[in-house]
Amino acid sequence: MSTPKRVVDIECETGEGPLWHPEDERLYWCDIPKGRVYRYDPRSDDYECVYHDSHERIGGFTIQRDGSLLLFQEAGAVRQLSREDWTTETILAPDPDRFHERYNDVIADPEGRVFAGVMPDTDRGLPGRLYRLDTDGTITLVRESCVLPNGMGFTPDLSQLYFTDTCEVDPSEPGYIYRYNYDRASGRLTDPEVFVDASDIDGYPDGMTVDSEGYVWSAFWDGGAIHRFAPDGTHERTLSFDPRKVSSLTFAGDDYDTAYVTTACVETREREGPGAGSLYHVDLGVTGRSEFRSAIDPDRR
Repeated sequence: MSTPKRVVDIECETGEGPLWHPEDERLYWCDIPKGRVYRYDPRSDDYECVYHDSHERIGGFTIQRDGSLLLFQEAGAVRQLSREDWTTETILAPDPDRFHERYNDVIADPEGRVFAGVMPDTDRGLPGRLYRLDTDGTITLVRESCVLPNGMGFTPDLSQLYFTDTCEVDPSEPGYIYRYNYDRASGRLTDPEVFVDASDIDGYPDGMTVDSEGYVWSAFWDGGAIHRFAPDGTHERTLSFDPRKVSSLTFAGDDYDTAYVTTACVETREREGPGAGSLYHVDLGVTGRSEFRSAIDPDRR
């Protein structure tokens, strides 16, 4: 493994959700509370903010099959972001009676569905939840209660789905990564088991990805590191970062041989560590895989 290199030196409050866009040959990520979407061009070593919504947070996004971005925002709102003029079209309107908080971390499955976490509403004592958004826009609750839903990923044979419960809002809980049986035909998740109990690891498991060897890489919020776990859940290695809040990672490039890692600067760099909020890249000595694309179209109903 190489040493992490800071490639975009900005203070994202919560940098999250990095995804490689093969057509653009650029890396996209968001700053959740500021409602911003950024993209980085490794060829020119430059970046830009391509979208800013000052009124709504962006909990996560997927890449649609037509190349546009699908933004998951407040109270169940889902909007499609055009890469031609950076305007949005509302795909699903906000539904605050059903969704009391914003989305947090999402992933498309092989059939174009999206699994999407929703944050807990701590003021009202409502738990976090996990939903499945089918391609026709139908939304199904698949996990009724969790502390703080976060990173997800599929096993290489697509028979199982990893799901992270960060547990940061409940310090008595250490944070877990669960593994569900996943049925590709229906999108059903069944028989969850604990894959990683993070009791003995500093920080909380946050965003994650699965490499080409089937190992899980998890970013640890307030842990200043990413950790690699074998398919049997054994802790395999650790890579440390200067920022304490390491939030997520993905593999990118033509051969998916470079990892990009997002971080957060919730307070100040004096408290969060040098480079907090920046985007990093690193050679992890292993390749990744392209992420699946969403195909959400409510007009199919």
